[in-house]
Amino acid sequence: MGRSQETSNKKEVRNKKEKKRKDKEKKRLERRDNTKDGNNLDDMIAYVDEHGRLSSTPPDPLNRQKVKAEDIEISVPKRTGDQRPDPIRKGIVSFYNDSKGYGFIRDLENQQSVFMHVNDFIDDIKENNKVSFEIEMGSKGPKAVRIKLDK
Repeated sequence: MGRSQETSNKKEVRNKKEKKRKDKEKKRLERRDNTKDGNNLDDMIAYVDEHGRLSSTPPDPLNRQKVKAEDIEISVPKRTGDQRPDPIRKGIVSFYNDSKGYGFIRDLENQQSVFMHVNDFIDDIKENNKVSFEIEMGSKGPKAVRIKLDK
């Protein structure tokens, strides 16, 4: 279909698309020109001082201190001796659905909820009972096992 047979609506749509394409090209060129002016790599670099604060100036090389690699601790310090945590945890049954046979125990040490199932009970347990249990990884996360009433 030739352009002479186009309707005015089609012409408007085509003109709008053309204008939008030109605006987009203009913005792209402006962005490219602006990045050349001030946003170079040196402007994006940040330095960390000895107190852990960010600054835009590099640290003074005369104030440099020697640090031994052995003194740097990343994550949890190594355990010395036999400091393994007690596998038997204590908690309170915060929710228990007797008809479905599952519930949750609120760990007294870290206040986390742990899933429990009736198959892992040693004693008869109800809601708000103090219990002792062990944690194992189940198919969907941590799970309380060997659950018994705490005396």
